[in-house]
Amino acid sequence: MFNKNTFIVGFMLFAMFFGAGNLIFPPKLGLQSGSEFIFAISGFILTGVGLPLLAVIISAYYTNGYQEALNRINPLFSTLFLMAIYLSLGPFFAIPRTAATAYEMAILPSLDAPTDLIRLAFSLVYFALALWLALSPSKMVSRIGAVLTPILLCAILALVLRAFFLFEDKTLHITTMPEEGSAFFKGFLEGYFTMDALAAIIFSVIVIAAIKAKGIAGEHLTKQVILSGLVAAIALSLVYVSLAWIGNKVTLSPEVLASLSENKQDIGTFILNSVAHQAFGKAGQVVLAVIVSLACLTTAVGLIVSVSQYFHQLYPRLAYKHYALVFTLIGLVIANQGLNEVIKGSVPVLLILYPIVITVILVLLTHLFVKVPLMAQRLSVGLVTIVSILSVLNLEFMQALPLKAYSMEWLPFALVGLGLGWLRKDN
Repeated sequence: MFNKNTFIVGFMLFAMFFGAGNLIFPPKLGLQSGSEFIFAISGFILTGVGLPLLAVIISAYYTNGYQEALNRINPLFSTLFLMAIYLSLGPFFAIPRTAATAYEMAILPSLDAPTDLIRLAFSLVYFALALWLALSPSKMVSRIGAVLTPILLCAILALVLRAFFLFEDKTLHITTMPEEGSAFFKGFLEGYFTMDALAAIIFSVIVIAAIKAKGIAGEHLTKQVILSGLVAAIALSLVYVSLAWIGNKVTLSPEVLASLSENKQDIGTFILNSVAHQAFGKAGQVVLAVIVSLACLTTAVGLIVSVSQYFHQLYPRLAYKHYALVFTLIGLVIANQGLNEVIKGSVPVLLILYPIVITVILVLLTHLFVKVPLMAQRLSVGLVTIVSILSVLNLEFMQALPLKAYSMEWLPFALVGLGLGWLRKDN
């Protein structure tokens, strides 16, 4: 059953998922969806919340999380795959991205003459605070779940409520999605590209450890992990719907849209800044800065803790605190290259890993209900791994694959692998 600890752990998980990137996707989707708002946000929640929730639920059925589940497929694959996820989603991409995003959304708009020195000073303070919080992983639940997340939710609630009174009677504008039925699929793809299912692999370990720390084990552990995941999923859904609703009520002129495109400014960021200013005047930037900073910081702390714990468990000769320090310093260095450089260098790796993660989630989910032959698991994951690598290499023949236009060319191969493996009755 739900209890106080369920909600605190669930709020902690919500805060770790809700990075600043997830803050700007819904308003943009809301703007584009117009009268098709319900369909667009439903598609977004299905993949942006549903996939991560499934990943967390699956982890609940394995005592040691995905390490145990993937070892069944192949121990070497399990180690290499998880290492790739932890490193790419940790110190080499997501951790520095949180700092770079916090700087560009929370600090940069208030600066008249930004310099590299200011960026460095901000990064030093940001990572020092993140490291301090990460050095006490046993206090994560109380610090993030019970303190930082309520502050974050209150700041978001203040912005949403003020926006509601501002836009309550505003008429919906026309959708910019020309094809009938495209709103749901657009939202589906936007949620897919949040790539939160990757983060769920990492964060599920923290959730399991936090619940185990309360002396809970066995079936009760499984139930509490699932319930905490549901709390996080409901909170994420409510926030996403609210932010998308704000974007849906905003009208941007063709001139403004053209200017944003020309200057390569993000539409979601522009909407949030504009609405915050309308809602609170000059104080709006402070409210938005609090939301962005906390969203980024809680994600960074969760990533530092999970990556450090994983490598300490893998190679225990180095203390946990030393891993935390090393990964924080790597994040600090990369973050000061700027947000665009961080994203540019990491996208190819994530595009390889993400289809494999989703395939693993779907295979393991199926295995909970129907025993999937080991050969089917291996073939499915193996084929998707090959296709993902070839897709990132941009080989010409790959462009002709079905679903390539939607970055889902791996899906038929996952199904073929399952089918062929299932034919091997001896497995």
